[in-house]
Amino acid sequence: MPRRRSSKQSWRELVRLWVRLFAKDNLLTYASAIAFQALVALVALLLLTVAVLGKIGREDVWTNQVAPKIESKVLFDVFAGINETFEKIFHTSSVGLIVFAAVLTVWEISGVVRACMGALSQVYGHDEDRPWWIRLPISIGISIAFTAALLGAILLGTAASSAVHGGWGLPFSVGRWLLAAALIGLAFGLLVRYAPAEQRATRWASAGATLVVLGWIAQSLIFAEYLRIANYTSAAGSLLGVYFLTTYLYVGAIVLLVGIELDELLRRDLQGQDERGILALVRDAL
Repeated sequence: MPRRRSSKQSWRELVRLWVRLFAKDNLLTYASAIAFQALVALVALLLLTVAVLGKIGREDVWTNQVAPKIESKVLFDVFAGINETFEKIFHTSSVGLIVFAAVLTVWEISGVVRACMGALSQVYGHDEDRPWWIRLPISIGISIAFTAALLGAILLGTAASSAVHGGWGLPFSVGRWLLAAALIGLAFGLLVRYAPAEQRATRWASAGATLVVLGWIAQSLIFAEYLRIANYTSAAGSLLGVYFLTTYLYVGAIVLLVGIELDELLRRDLQGQDERGILALVRDAL
């Protein structure tokens, strides 16, 4: 009984801790700003991905993997418009289009990075007083790494799926997904390492990367399952699709901020700055 009561108390303290952190650091407000910027960046990233697929001659990713799953779920005219758009990009794909899409994607993702800078300063208790001519180049540099990581992860999940067959197919499949996760984790580490006003040590910059990557993978699987069973042939279905997309980005932003908060909690705990840190709470709760 005493152990059970201590466990319940620790769980309550954990819940109160995160509720307090969400309120103190305005995490939901920052998550909304990050999600909005990510929604705009998603369009540019989609254009870049399609342009690259067209340039490398992998139109089959759309025609064989993606299009058949969409065609049966939307109205005929809607699919015809989407398909025509993709075919147009494939047929006009060039180095110039890829460069334009890459610059646009980097610029839009840099907006996401700058939104994260404010959140990082809030979490770490620093004043974000850097002038724009310092913040802008830093955000663009980080966004270049993020664009490369996201594009690489997408290509590993789509174009690389048919690269190896036979007995090596399964090990290759596991390896490419692990590499995709590593790319995302590396991009997150760069964000937490270089975006704050005061740079963090590398070990603190990477402590929450696992949580973020696993959280993004889990929510992506859930969203993919929704896309598999959803039907957009009605007005309600179309509205629900938009709602789930924005919710997906919003939850992803929350997962990102929770990972950043976890980094800071672990740093404070392991440096003995908190009398009863998160490690002690988790240990007693379990």
